[in-house]
Amino acid sequence: MDLIDVFKQKKIGDTVHVEGWIRNHRRQKEFGFIDFYDGTSFETLQVVYDKEVQNFEAIQKMLVGCAIEIEGALVASEGKQEYELKAKDITLIGSCDETYPIQPKRHTREFLRSVAHLRPRTRLFQAVFKIRSLASQAIHEYFQSHHYTYVHTPLFTTSDCEGENQMFKVTTFDLANVPKEEGKVDFKKDLFGRETFITGTGQLHGEAFAMAFKKIYTFGPTFRTENSNTKTHANEFWMIEPEIAFCDLNGLMDIEEEMLKSVVSYVLEHAKEEIDFLNEFVDKTLKNKLERLVSSDFVRITHQEAVELLNKSGIEWEFTPDENSDIAKEHEKYITEYYNAPVFITNWPKDIKAWYMKENEDGRTVAAVDLEVPGAGELMGGSQREEDYDKLIKRAQEMGVDSDTVEWFMSLRKFGTCYHSGFGMGFERLIIYLTGIENIRDVIPFPRTPGSCDY
Repeated sequence: MDLIDVFKQKKIGDTVHVEGWIRNHRRQKEFGFIDFYDGTSFETLQVVYDKEVQNFEAIQKMLVGCAIEIEGALVASEGKQEYELKAKDITLIGSCDETYPIQPKRHTREFLRSVAHLRPRTRLFQAVFKIRSLASQAIHEYFQSHHYTYVHTPLFTTSDCEGENQMFKVTTFDLANVPKEEGKVDFKKDLFGRETFITGTGQLHGEAFAMAFKKIYTFGPTFRTENSNTKTHANEFWMIEPEIAFCDLNGLMDIEEEMLKSVVSYVLEHAKEEIDFLNEFVDKTLKNKLERLVSSDFVRITHQEAVELLNKSGIEWEFTPDENSDIAKEHEKYITEYYNAPVFITNWPKDIKAWYMKENEDGRTVAAVDLEVPGAGELMGGSQREEDYDKLIKRAQEMGVDSDTVEWFMSLRKFGTCYHSGFGMGFERLIIYLTGIENIRDVIPFPRTPGSCDY
């Protein structure tokens, strides 16, 4: 039986049979207490046993981390919990010795990264990864309930969307004996017959399906070669990328706001114990922050208005804001604190944005949008896509994109094109926001970052 069923369905006096692990074991001469968990519930169950139980001496030797099977009766507790389990029989399933690293004490997150295969057994990471699971479920429920089609876009691609210098190369060549023709690598002899990458985005393939299903979303792993060791970057991460036909930039912002509020509400409802734990031990403002987001009206300003706001602040910025540049972390923080709400920043300078974004009438900006949220900064980035074939070709050339690799994508504009939009949200950045955990390495089960590909 799962613990979650015990807590939801059983009553005092009921006999239960559970399997799980020892989180803590406090021994006395005549009796003992086991802090028991099985991962199905964030709550743990206190198990009490005395000399009437079978194999009392053997039970007393069971250490933290052991896998056990227990049969007993639920009895009223004299402690903080409503009830506890009075054991009739405790059977050792899997032993554990004194070298087990996850002892019942506070461990640093840095240490727990060094035992990533064991850290899910701690309360902190059980909370984090349960919320990750629930957030994933909430994302699917939102899009499915709004009639989006879920598309599995390929991990191998020949399309240059993010720039090949940001994408991992794929080859079956013997690297000590790479075939060449006229001094260049002869990819015609490789498995796919041409240079191939591991995807950095599902967007281009997603747009193709949006032209058939109207509303689609992708949700899967993506990969970038960025050699960055910040708290918010990893080389393998998950992305949510919807693409919507017949949708302009304003409609896209409506969807972003509705979707984010839906996901946060779902987590608040279904992860009450985990949120309370993180609110107490990680970020004491977490619960209030999430509840405020759900009740907030998101603000919409242009990039130019954001720059004007920053320049009027009277603050001497480390990075001076200007209308042709990106905004820095310090700027994002100020803007969200100024409005005390999430903020959409639209109409960005085209020279700092991607080649596929729709150019505005001013010829200087594109119909792009970033969502900045209090306490986290940028959470989503999206745009209305350029639907004009000739303009898209010209822009790709200006940005140095190899048009041969994306001709199929551009040709979508020849066959029943329409105005359309989409956005991307890094799943791990969402989990950072939902948990208060600051480092992306602590919200991915087995993180892949520069210099680190353990396990």
